[in-house]
Parts: sequence; C-alpha cells; structure tokens
Amino acid sequence: MPGENNTDGSDNGYSENVTRVEIQEEVEQSFIDYAMSVIVSRALPDVRDGLKPVHRRILWAMEEANIRPDRGHVKCATVVGDVIGKYHPHGDQAVYDALVRMGQSFSLRHPLIDPHGNFGSPSDPPAAYRYTECRLSAVAMEMLADIDEDTVDFVPNFDGRHREPTVLPARFPNLIVNGTQGIAVGMATNIPPHNLREVTEALIYLVDNPAATSDDLMRFVKGPDFPTAGIILGRRGIIDSYRTGRGSIRLRARAEIEEDERRGARIVVTEIPYQISVEQIEKKAAELVEQKKLDGIRDIRNESAQGSTRLVFELRRDAVPKVVLNNLFLHTPMQVNIAVNMVALVDGVPRLLSLRDLLDQYLRHRYDVVLRRSRYRLQRARQRAHIVEGLVRALDLIDRIIEVVRGSEDRQEALQALMGDEFGFSEEQANHILDMQLHRLTRLGRSNLEQELADLRAQIADLTEIVESEARLRAVVKEELEEIANLFGDDRKTEIGFEEGELSIEDLVADEEIVITISARGYIKATKLDSFKPQERGGKGKTAATLKDGDFVQHVLTTTAHSYLLLFSNRGRVYRLRGHEIPLQDRRSRGTAVVNLLELEPGESIQAVIDTRDYETNQYLLFVTKKGQVKKTRFGEYNSSKRSGLIAINLKEGDELVCVLPVNEGDDLLMISRMGQGIRFHQSEVRPMGRSAAGVRGFNLGEEDFVVGADVVRSGQTLLIVTEFGYGKRTQPERFPVRHRGGKGVRAIRVTPKKGPVIAALSVGMDDEVLAITSGGRAIRCPVREIPSQGRDATGVRVMTLEEGERVAAVAPVLSPS
Repeated sequence: MPGENNTDGSDNGYSENVTRVEIQEEVEQSFIDYAMSVIVSRALPDVRDGLKPVHRRILWAMEEANIRPDRGHVKCATVVGDVIGKYHPHGDQAVYDALVRMGQSFSLRHPLIDPHGNFGSPSDPPAAYRYTECRLSAVAMEMLADIDEDTVDFVPNFDGRHREPTVLPARFPNLIVNGTQGIAVGMATNIPPHNLREVTEALIYLVDNPAATSDDLMRFVKGPDFPTAGIILGRRGIIDSYRTGRGSIRLRARAEIEEDERRGARIVVTEIPYQISVEQIEKKAAELVEQKKLDGIRDIRNESAQGSTRLVFELRRDAVPKVVLNNLFLHTPMQVNIAVNMVALVDGVPRLLSLRDLLDQYLRHRYDVVLRRSRYRLQRARQRAHIVEGLVRALDLIDRIIEVVRGSEDRQEALQALMGDEFGFSEEQANHILDMQLHRLTRLGRSNLEQELADLRAQIADLTEIVESEARLRAVVKEELEEIANLFGDDRKTEIGFEEGELSIEDLVADEEIVITISARGYIKATKLDSFKPQERGGKGKTAATLKDGDFVQHVLTTTAHSYLLLFSNRGRVYRLRGHEIPLQDRRSRGTAVVNLLELEPGESIQAVIDTRDYETNQYLLFVTKKGQVKKTRFGEYNSSKRSGLIAINLKEGDELVCVLPVNEGDDLLMISRMGQGIRFHQSEVRPMGRSAAGVRGFNLGEEDFVVGADVVRSGQTLLIVTEFGYGKRTQPERFPVRHRGGKGVRAIRVTPKKGPVIAALSVGMDDEVLAITSGGRAIRCPVREIPSQGRDATGVRVMTLEEGERVAAVAPVLSPS
C-alpha cells in the first residue's frame, strides 16, 4: 500500500476516520453477510409457516386490504403495488411470480391464492398482472387466523411506517403440505407437497407420542402427494428423505396401453410428473422418433383440454406396446427423479430436517401460538369480566349513583365520586358506568349482563386451564388439527407403486387372497376374495366385471398377493408376475389391459395362468393343448424374471394352450373334451422335455371336438364338469378307467342341446367352492357340496341361472381360507 514503509509519522493522505482492513477479510465478511441475507430474507422458508418473506408479505398485505374469500377479486397489479410499496422493496416481477405460484393448482396442493384469469400452466407463463385478479383462498385464511390476538411478533417494515408479522400463525402445516423450492447461497431446499389428511394424522400421533421417530410417522405419511398425481416408484427414496432429510424420489407418469381392433394399440398418458408439461414430453418424444432413437410410434397427439391431461401415442401394428412405453419412461420426462432436500429456517438458522424434525418444529410453533392466543384472550376476558362485575353491582346501587352523578359538576367529579370510598369502583368500571345506556336499567338488561358474566367466568376457567396445563394445550392443538383435516383434507392423488427389486416389498403388501380375472380381450384385474360372498346353488350371482360388448371373462384364478403368477400365451411363451403387481380393483371394474403389465407381441394373448409360492413344491408343469397334445417340463425351468418372457412350448399351427398343470410323480391326468369325452392316464407316460419341445399326443379327438379342461386326479376329490348353459355335475375319478395316452377315452357327461357342450372341467373337494363367471360378466360363488355326484352318463343339474343370450365363460376353484 502507498506509504507502507513511511516512518516520518505523516498520515500519507489517510483520514483518521478511515479504518485500514485487509481486502480478503472485507470480501469474506461481505460475502457472508450477503449469503445470510439471501438465506434468511429471500430463498429459504421458515419451518413454522413454510413461507418465504415475499409470500408472507403478499398474504399479509391482502389480509390488511380485506381481499378475502367473501369479497370480490381485485387486480393483481393492485396487490403487487401494495406489497412493493409497504413491505417488499424489490422487483414487481418477483412479487408477481410469487403471487402467481401461490394460486396455481398444479404447483401447490392447497393454493393460498384464489385466482381469476390466466395464471399460466406448466408450459405457459401467466398473463400480465394488469389482466389477472386474485383474492385469498379459504385455506389462506387459516394461515392468518388469530393473527390479531398477539399470536406472533410484528416488526417495523423497511421505512418504519408499517408493521409486518415475522411469521404467520399457520393453523395448517403449509411447509410440508404445499412444499417449497429455493436456491440460496451455498445451499438449496426442495420439499415436495404432501397430503394434508396424512400429515395431520401424523401430527396428532406426534402430539400423543412426543418420542415418536420418523419411522413411526411414516405409518401415516406414506410419501409425497403431488397435485399433478402420477406414480412414485418404490419407497426407498421416501424412507431416505424422511429419515435424513435428503433423498431421491422417482416419479412416473400414469400411462395405459389401449387396444383398438381397427387402429391398433396406443399409449394414453393421463397424469404427468410434477412440474413437467405435456408439451415437454411431446416435444422430446417427437425428437427421439425423428432421430430414430424411439421406434414403434406412428403419431403423437396432445388431446389435453380444460385442465385434463391426455397425450396419445399411436403405435405401429408391429410395435410391442410395453417396450415402447418403457422407452418413453427411459428417454422422456414421463419419468423423472425428484431430489428431496428438506432445508428450512429454524430460529433463523438453516437446518436439514427429517420428517420428525419438521413436524415437531411445526407443533412447537402451534403450541406457542395457542398459548399466546389463550393468554391474550384470558387477559381480555378478565378485563371484560371486571367491567361487567362493576356494571352488575352498579345496578344494585343505581339510585344512589344517579343522585351522585346529578350532583357532580362535570364527568371528572362524577368519576372521582364513583371511585371513592362510598362505591369503590375502579377507574375502568367507573367509566363504563358513566357510559351505561338506559336500556341496561331494565330487567332484560340486567339478565344479559349476568349471563355475560357467567359466560366470561367459564371462558376464564377454560383459558386458565389451557395456559396452565400442558395436556390441555396439546388437546386444543389436536382439536384444531382435526378441524383443518375435516375442512380441507382430501384423498391422496399420487399413487405409491413398487420398484422392481425392492427388498421390503413382502413387508409392505398384505398376503391376502385375491381373485385374478382375465377377459378374452386381454383385460386383467385383481379383486379381494371377500368381494364374492357365498350363495346357494342356482343363484344368479353378482356382477364380477363390467365389460365392453363382445368381451367376456376367460380366465379366473384364486391366489394370494405374494404368489408368482405364470401367464402362458397363445404363442407358447410364459410371462411372470407377482399377485400384488396386478392392479387391485373393484369387483365391477373392467380391469387393466394386460399389455400394460407384460411385453406381449402384437396378436399375442394369455391362454393359461397358474400360480406358485415357490418353484420347488411341484416337480413338473404339464401342458395340455386344444388338439390334445401334452408336454411335461421341469417346473424350475420357468423360474425367470425376464420381462420379455420365455419359450414355454412349441405349438403346432392351429393349436393353442388349454391349461398348464403342476404335476408330480404318481399323478394321473384326466382330460375332458367339449363333446363330453374323457381320458385318464399316468403322467409318467409323458417323458420330461425341454421348454421348446412340442409334446406328444395325449387325447385322440374327433375333427369337431377339442379339449376344454384337464386336471390332476387327487385323492378325496371329484371331477366337476360344467356345461355352457349353466349345468354341472360331480363324478368320481374312479369311474374313469386308466388307459394309455393317445386313446379316444370314454364318455364323461352326456351332452344335449338343452344343456350345451362342456365349458370347464376341474378337480374339487367337498369343502371347496367354485367361482363361475358368465359371458356377461356376472359371477356366482357356489359350495361344491351343493352340486350332486352323478355317473359318467348323467347330464348334470342347474348350477347357475343365466340371462338370455348368456353362457358360462369360465369356472375356477376358490381356495379355502388358510
């Protein structure tokens, strides 16, 4: 520096008021001051009300201006000008952007601003503030509730002319319910929105159990709940976020594959990830198609309108829909990772918060607000009670008081007289007595004062209990949380699905019994078994599925949520699913197209389904085809999670699978044809073959006949045969002689035009129940013991009453409860 080595004592031109500092220290301190200013005053929300200063000031300015839900909308320009002029001396665009976001239903789970006009979309900006209007929403009033009762601290604004709150009372947990985003200096925050009802349940639990952990609270808060819905894949990211405050959540669009006989398959997207626009997905997909990186799409249409999302991908006929969909998830914003970073200001200091920390800090704020409000109300109630007590006592002395007041020179003299020894009123009581209106001298006036005094004393007792009792304080906070949940709570929008390979999946899904149904047109669904109540034989049943014209239920299987399902297609391939991977739906719903779950080739459909808990219980799988071919392969060869499936059997042209049966050494196979013929032979007559083998002849059938059912002969069970027109019978397996495979068999049931050809044949026990479903989608659950046992030549009895034009489509056994 100039003059640094000067020793003559001169000041070298420096004033004595100038302090010499190192530039490094000055820059460091200035940067720290700037960083803290950004962190505290702009970018990070307060953990108590979940608001940044600009949002808080907007809400407060609108509250002061009475821009409430019960008033008309006002121009956003008015609000922006008010906020800038009184509380937030920054750019108008920053204030307007903050205001707009609080009014966007696709940004906040519960918007704090009630918008009027164009507030934008995920892909388009809002109109200018001179065109749009706004007012506070009903839920925003809960953020400001009780603010005039000394519940929060106020500080002077930037020029000292107004006062603003340092935090809002926040009767609902805005930070976690609406979420927030912010980038400060050296840190950032990203808290996703959540479901209000789930959060309030967790808060109530935390009130009752202050030592609860984040894991305990996860029983109530399942995960983020985005306003744009979508599907969260897996819970690992959620668990990490809630335990540590940081994590990554994978969010996927909701898309279904629809089959159209004329136009082929198409993928329809109805929900998109949070803060992603339909236009972004459409543009990215179009680029990939043009660059030949995404194959199988022939057209993309954005059919979204009036707030509903619908993006359609028309597929080529040779495309595999599931493969195309997986590529869309992989290469477009139809699937995104959301980084969770739960940072908020706690006592003015930024902190990384776990789920428990965040909820606990909010509860501490509510305890403080309710305590301060109760103290304020208690003070006001005591002041009012003191005055009313004076008025009631004055009514007993009213004649003397009137005499004294009349004899006084002025109000001050009368005031002193009432405060004197004769009456002993306080100054507040004396002033109110002098202001007392004549109607208070009536009997009704006295009664009203006495009732008011009684109410005030009850209120004082209640408020005193809240102030002095921590248990009572907690109870009040719980009551208000329940009230908020009842007023504004709604159902979850975002589904939480399972990620492939998730380790804790068995612990997260109850192993309950379910009924799997697959229709002829390829719609699959799971329904809880208890949806089908037992009925008497011959009943009409209940609707099991609402299907389109021409569709009918083809496969029915009773299994459990943890079981493996092996689905065999008409092209001889096998696919694997777990029971819980099939969407659980209402008994009357149509279901989901199976191509949403499996990578089926065009024209491929499911022909047979079996289930297994493991691959060791049974030795072999025995395949039976429509033309009477049989093939036996070791069960373990199908233990594969390959999503594109495995070769299961090599089918001859024109043939197709009828059923696939688990078999073991010593089992006999019984096959039944449509025209009522049956053949029984040892499974050992079919040698084990590889997966790609075509098999050998098991049943020699006539030209018009084909196999409709087959099952393993089991001890203590009978063969149930059901015809197309709802008739059936049970027949003892011993009535079928054991023959060599390849024969023509013997009569199993006498087929008549009235009762129709055979539609199903299976082995059942006396304590079993069967589920029969008609081509119209109705189902009946019937105990087997109500179906009589008859000989091979009998024609059976009525099992199910059909509507005109209906026929029995499928029959399956119901597992006995374990």
